[in-house]
Amino acid sequence: AKGRNEGIDITAAPGTPVGAAAEGTVAAITQSAEGVPIIVVRHDNNLLTVYANVADVQVAKGDSVGRGQPIAALRDSADDAFVHFEVRDGFDSVDPTPFLE
Repeated sequence: AKGRNEGIDITAAPGTPVGAAAEGTVAAITQSAEGVPIIVVRHDNNLLTVYANVADVQVAKGDSVGRGQPIAALRDSADDAFVHFEVRDGFDSVDPTPFLE
């Protein structure tokens, strides 16, 4: 789809804390087909941020989180550990880069 951005992978050492990109509320905690946690945080203006391929989830659905607050950690995997980060505006995926500054 035009202008679609499926998110980015941010690599770091296994166990590195994954912080919320902005203040919001934990909307959902689900799992991938492989059983790896995925956290969805809801923000103002109908924005959602999605954090996939994480471990050690430290929040629960309905929790309020602040910008930078640790919500999980990077999973220890055979390859480089990474978090897959996406930003969605409703059902549209948007460029996540501004959220990382």
